[in-house]
Amino acid sequence: MLFRLELENFYSVRDLQVIDLRLADNVPAIAHRFAPIHLGSKERAPKVVTIFGPNASGKSMVLRGLTFLSWFVQHSFLQLPAATDQPPPGTGFQPCERFYSRDASDKLTRLCAHFTGALNFSEPPEKRNRFCRYAYEVSFRSEAAAHGFIRKPRTVVHESVRQWPEPTGKSVRVFERNERGEVAASKEFGLSGYEKIIDKVRSNASVISTLLQFDHPPSILMRDVARTVLSNIRIERLELTDDTVLRTAYAPNLPLLEALNRDIERIDLGIRAIRIVPGTQGPFAQFDHYGLSDPLPIQLESHGTRQFIRIFPMIVQALQIGGVAVIDELDQSIHPSILPEIIRWFHDPQRNPHDAQLWITCQAASLLEDLEKEEVFFCEKSREGETRIYGLRDVQAVRRTDNFYKKYLGGVYGAVPKVG
Repeated sequence: MLFRLELENFYSVRDLQVIDLRLADNVPAIAHRFAPIHLGSKERAPKVVTIFGPNASGKSMVLRGLTFLSWFVQHSFLQLPAATDQPPPGTGFQPCERFYSRDASDKLTRLCAHFTGALNFSEPPEKRNRFCRYAYEVSFRSEAAAHGFIRKPRTVVHESVRQWPEPTGKSVRVFERNERGEVAASKEFGLSGYEKIIDKVRSNASVISTLLQFDHPPSILMRDVARTVLSNIRIERLELTDDTVLRTAYAPNLPLLEALNRDIERIDLGIRAIRIVPGTQGPFAQFDHYGLSDPLPIQLESHGTRQFIRIFPMIVQALQIGGVAVIDELDQSIHPSILPEIIRWFHDPQRNPHDAQLWITCQAASLLEDLEKEEVFFCEKSREGETRIYGLRDVQAVRRTDNFYKKYLGGVYGAVPKVG
């Protein structure tokens, strides 16, 4: 489970912002809303995290930070060109931005995710019966772009994985990399025999993604953890088209298509069934509608239906593996009455047996009527363009029985647009 995210000098975040999901001991056990952060832990966290706020307040940036960390661990070695002393514009830089002010140009861009996993991660899965907390952290130094004063995050100055073997004890280093590219690691991380490789880790790529190219077993396990973050935010890739999703997600996975057909009628009342049929240029979808004699192509379906079809595989996979579904603008073109239904999937122990999490941004304030205060976070931006992130539980005198919807729209909690 992911239970803490730290962002600093990242897009509209200038100063350190922290989302810590862990609950106080006196928070009641509300049915299926919260789960232990790992098996046997007394600490709990919500399974649903919603982020509200005005347009351009930084909501998507929060999810982008989480998505970027997952991407950097898995793909930075292959998807970033080698950095040089004087790279061409746009070459070799990390696909992220720092806070755009001159005084922030010399600050490090820092991201850190805290999560839980097996204590002895190098052992076979059947022997991993103890769990603990981990933290993956990476910091970049900004360097001037080739043409202009703007300084972009480029060089890794710190990267590490740490674990807490005991709940109240100190952290233990799994591996740590410094600005000179030197890597120190525990025996369990197993760098013996990889010395020549580790000395050549590029300044813009992660240690884990580099070692993956040589089938380093602990790095493969960490890659698998990063893979459990399933996001509709693209990092250095074009937006997935409807046809691509149908061909890659649904066509080879009939159980997923069957699951979609079970739920699609709640999103689009006119659809009877979706079928994947072969075509001269690959498989494509046909939509059978009540009252229509001929099926429709996806291009004639509503924007909301197409949006749901794109995000559904991420949600289903997260529920199946106990992962983290990261969905930006979940409410985009989806009716407000449907949103609580999707939220309930993560609260349903039968549909979510592995305590998967859902992180979303949302503008549909009516959803607040279906959330607990520990599940709600806000973003607001200052006149200086800085994003502040805070939880509803951090707002003074918020009662569990309050009407969050009315109070939020009334401006009681902040993070609303200034109109008039």
